[in-house]
Amino acid sequence: MQLKITLTVYLTALFAFVFAQSASAEQKPPNVLLICVDDLRPELGCFGVNYINSPNIDEFASNGTVFHRHYVQAPTCGASRYTLLTGTYGGSNNAALFTRAGLVKKKDKAVAPSMPAWFRKHGYTTVSVGKVSHHPGGWGGDRWNDPAVLEMPEAWDRHLLPSGAWQDPRGWMHGLANGEIRDDSRTKSGGISMDVFQAVDGGDEIYPDGVSVDEALRQMDDLAADSDSPFFLAVGILRPHLPFGAPAKYLQPYESVTLPVIPHPAKPKRKTTWHRSGEFMKYNRWQRNPNTDSEFANEVRKHYAACVSYADAQVGRLIDRLEKTGSADNTIVVLWGDHGWHLGEHAIWGKHSLFEESLRSPLIISAPALEQHGSATKSIVETLDLFPTLCDLTGLETPKSIQGVSLTPILRDPNWNGRPAISYFKKAKTIRTESHRLILHYDGFVELYDHRTPEKETVNIAATEPKLVAQLTKQLKTRLSR
Repeated sequence: MQLKITLTVYLTALFAFVFAQSASAEQKPPNVLLICVDDLRPELGCFGVNYINSPNIDEFASNGTVFHRHYVQAPTCGASRYTLLTGTYGGSNNAALFTRAGLVKKKDKAVAPSMPAWFRKHGYTTVSVGKVSHHPGGWGGDRWNDPAVLEMPEAWDRHLLPSGAWQDPRGWMHGLANGEIRDDSRTKSGGISMDVFQAVDGGDEIYPDGVSVDEALRQMDDLAADSDSPFFLAVGILRPHLPFGAPAKYLQPYESVTLPVIPHPAKPKRKTTWHRSGEFMKYNRWQRNPNTDSEFANEVRKHYAACVSYADAQVGRLIDRLEKTGSADNTIVVLWGDHGWHLGEHAIWGKHSLFEESLRSPLIISAPALEQHGSATKSIVETLDLFPTLCDLTGLETPKSIQGVSLTPILRDPNWNGRPAISYFKKAKTIRTESHRLILHYDGFVELYDHRTPEKETVNIAATEPKLVAQLTKQLKTRLSR
């Protein structure tokens, strides 16, 4: 009798195991939803900032891992996205992906596969909507609407940008409410006529992101309905990119808010990667300068915050629809900021520097297979690491060309060590460690900052720390030479 019971238990357990293995084998590999947000500072509720309204991103973060020390490879859209989409160091300007596209067209075997192309090769349906590569929709030409000029050949099954009232991708990229397009012809003062910020009554659709996210939701529905193929859906959210325009309802909560003091607002008196904030300053500012007009500075910051809340609402729409499709439990979701943005620190209003404010951006990863529950990590990581991480989480082989490392160990244990972050732009490159930032200019000039001190990146200590300068310089050059 005992033997019969034991045998029955064994056979039942064996059947359950075989059934589980069979069900597992039939389940589709995890989907990927990649959300790229333009010019987003790591100032959100889930990053410890209490004056920003970001309820949707904060809710998403409560089911994932928040990376408090994520650094991009370059403080400009095109070059940063190059690294995101290739997993390699690359050019430092916005044309980096188009340069790569020329090599792909020539069948150059030395060109590493892009992330979407790699997933597509392995059975994923790959779709992008909005600004994922540098040009929204991924086409070139004068108005970024020439289908014969691809920014990322062989990468996407569908690469979409509904321009709506803004007529074409270039108009969408710099659009304000109800189809207003930026006129790049210069005024007598050398600027352009479009206002630097704006808030107009209306729904989300009166600004560019409302239209593109509508399309992203349609694509998500179609992709989720496909029972045969997993999907890789990338959605680019434009705001808070300049000009700072968002529906008035997102500005209202900030009208009576007391903003924190801008840290280190003075223009550096030494050689740095400081610049004149040209992209910001060319817009119509009503002859006001935020570096000398604190009231105007606060208006700019509040409109930027409104754009963050508008972007947050678009993230909420995406996550909500993912859940409604029934795909959320089998979808890895990544929210990534393409770089930071100065709001007066070092007297800069923009990106394009190698200071902390330009290079640090939000990164949040939610992988349903891992029990994360709103964990946070202070380990230093790079955009370079996202490609191998997604390969790891989906069970794909990682291409040999990849120069980053998988972040899966940190997703499992937030205390796992990261590694120093490398960045570059124009005539300088930098390495960020746990305690210091070294910036090496191509003419040999060196900046070294100690982040353990209140002065942070305002006092150059390179002259008094020659051994540390030599050590970090060697480490920086070694990493970039691989």
